[in-house]
Amino acid sequence: MAIWFSKTILSNNALQEYILETSAYPKEHEQLKELRKATAEKYKEWSMMNVPADEGQFLSLLLKIMNAKKTMEIGVFTGYSLLTTALALPEDGKIIAIDPDKEAYEVGLPFIKKAGIEHKINFIPSDAFLVLNDLINSGEEGAFDFIFVDASKNDYLKFHELALRLVKIGGIIGYDNTLFMGSVAQSEKEITSEPVRKLRTFVMEFNSFIAADPRVESSLLSIGDGLTLCRRLY
Repeated sequence: MAIWFSKTILSNNALQEYILETSAYPKEHEQLKELRKATAEKYKEWSMMNVPADEGQFLSLLLKIMNAKKTMEIGVFTGYSLLTTALALPEDGKIIAIDPDKEAYEVGLPFIKKAGIEHKINFIPSDAFLVLNDLINSGEEGAFDFIFVDASKNDYLKFHELALRLVKIGGIIGYDNTLFMGSVAQSEKEITSEPVRKLRTFVMEFNSFIAADPRVESSLLSIGDGLTLCRRLY
């Protein structure tokens, strides 16, 4: 596996395996497990674009604590985090899921159907910015309890401005990959991968912006590849 596909920022891989085997995998829903395996079989190292099981477990718990009911996911891939969210929401919960790659979504769709939660999901195969602006123009500002962003890192700042308008005051926006394989703490000389070197700049700019944004209170968590949670203040 190429080094820049590593999904954990833990320096000890054995510790990551301990977390997964001891905490995440024993309570992982059967359809999540099957989706994870099917994604790995089809996409190999690219399967790491899904959130890891321990991050999914955390998101599920967070959504339940929040009593979230109306959510959005920007960037779906095969839908591990989407299925996680749908399972965590109440029976009448709703998710708008946006990703131009319908083929990848359809890899996970059989498992979504088997889990019995397809009715909660409105999948839109489109450019996210078109959908977000349409939602704003149709009166959906402040309508979402939770928004999860796991899309192009160079667009995170643009997503932030739109997501802030769509999430309710007190609602949460989650941004994935904000430690970017630990590259944010490395020097230019230490990074041998050109894709990582290019994208880490956008991630670092985003992290600095969020830390200074008065509209949110935030926390950057060292789970998975880094997860930033932002609570809208006003």
